[in-house]
Amino acid sequence: MASDDVRTDRRYTKDHEWAKQENDHVFVGITAFAVDQLGDITLVNLDVKPGDTIAAGKAFGTIESVKTLSDLFAPVSGKIVRVNGELESRPELVNDDCYGKAWMIEIAPSDQGELGALMEPAAYAELLKTAAH
Repeated sequence: MASDDVRTDRRYTKDHEWAKQENDHVFVGITAFAVDQLGDITLVNLDVKPGDTIAAGKAFGTIESVKTLSDLFAPVSGKIVRVNGELESRPELVNDDCYGKAWMIEIAPSDQGELGALMEPAAYAELLKTAAH
């Protein structure tokens, strides 16, 4: 997967997380650019559980690779509906399918306006052009 792979069906953060709305919920994961920067993912640690409330910009876990350890930040505020527990035993899913099977958390947003405030795909693609240089 190319590091400049930007999907048009979701919004993005400057921290290289994506947020995809499905019905009333928002799925969250990391982008292909983030995966490319991290390298081989060795550990995904999600510090939240269903029922927890999280605020936008707050860390909800960490992701570890052969190169570094990075925090994962919630793009929107709300209640955690589901956590992708499969990532704990299969962190390599993030390398294989960061936009699909490797979603990390599902949030019931408390403010729909926050999703609209995230970067649109074109703006995120522009950010990647400056990040690559």
